[in-house]
Amino acid sequence: CIVLPSEEYCSPFYAPWCGHCKKLEPVWNEVGIEMRNMGSPVKVGKMDATSFSSIASEFGVRGYPTIKLLKGDLAYNYRGPRTKDDIIEFANRVAGPLIRPLPSQHMFDHVQKRHHVLFVYVGGESPLKEKYIEVASELIVYTYFFSASEDVLPEYVMLPELPAVVVFKDGTYFVYDEYEDGDLSSWINRERFQGYLHVDGFTLYELGDTGKLVAIAVIDDKNSSVEHTRLKSIIQEVARDYRDHFHRDFQFGHMDGNDYINSLLMDDLTIPTIVVLNTSNQQYFLPDRHIENTEDMVQFINNILDGTAEAQGGDGLLQRIKRIIYDAKSTIVSVFKSSPLLGCFLFGLPLGVISIMCYGICTADTDGGVDEHEAAKKENGDRELTDEGSEEEQEEEKNGKYTELSDGELKQKDIMEKKKD
Repeated sequence: CIVLPSEEYCSPFYAPWCGHCKKLEPVWNEVGIEMRNMGSPVKVGKMDATSFSSIASEFGVRGYPTIKLLKGDLAYNYRGPRTKDDIIEFANRVAGPLIRPLPSQHMFDHVQKRHHVLFVYVGGESPLKEKYIEVASELIVYTYFFSASEDVLPEYVMLPELPAVVVFKDGTYFVYDEYEDGDLSSWINRERFQGYLHVDGFTLYELGDTGKLVAIAVIDDKNSSVEHTRLKSIIQEVARDYRDHFHRDFQFGHMDGNDYINSLLMDDLTIPTIVVLNTSNQQYFLPDRHIENTEDMVQFINNILDGTAEAQGGDGLLQRIKRIIYDAKSTIVSVFKSSPLLGCFLFGLPLGVISIMCYGICTADTDGGVDEHEAAKKENGDRELTDEGSEEEQEEEKNGKYTELSDGELKQKDIMEKKKD
């Protein structure tokens, strides 16, 4: 497999036996067809990692399927949803230029309508621009990066100084401040999400890189009852009205259904409910009272920030053991639910073999113990019989002596009687 610097390749590393790879295959075929029809410079292919294990190891492939875009000497990992549109957008974004210029206000308005989050560098050549390009080469897998002159921006944008890096989202804009926001890469990584999100497994995984706590309303989107809509509205209001207070530490959103969150927390949460996740150490917080309004939610968040809220879960030893047991239990239950016969074969056969082995070992020990006991008993019995024989002989000897003495005494008695006569 030779990758030329002037070409881009988008390829999944797969294994023939991998179920997720088989599920991705029809989607991947659609990706290849559409990108070829649209004239994309990206070449779409796939590689069997089991047949080319050395190449897979060179690219750091640890699971299947792993989607990578190879661009020159760089390899970009794709970690988004495995849908045709998301994969194509990723390929086009990474294959294109790192920094895309916005030459006019019309172009700026067009791009802003297409992107919920928009990063723009404003100004000329500077150390900040060099840093911006460096960060873009790292985070292009997540978002687009643009550049523009000050007169291209909307009139409501007021920049304290130039050059500047600005993010447009949530109907407003925020300017990067090195002293308050720290490293540019960390700031962009935190700000690349909208203030309020529909959270799923992929999104939650990506949010782990931001270092933020994630406040989620766990609801049923199909349930239009007052309680479900109320909790969702409370989270949205806090995300919007208290952004200046919490945006550095919190990400807000809602999750449809509790299946994923239950597997994550190893608990059964009754929906609708609110949970705050710490994705860095797997801790989570549950409100100690019913959240009635925005003020209750704000108080709950402040309790978490000042350390008075009780943290549950974590990544300690006991939690890791609990995770192993939970995952094993979940795997067994899922196998039996999907295919009871296969579950009986996979788990029943080993258990049966182990049971037979244990029975054989226990039986062998018991028989040996009985045999030894019987042998010892027989030996003791022989000794008793021998001892009893000796005692009988001794008794016979005593009786013999007694008989002899009695006969002598009788003879002596007869002699004395004759003398008397």
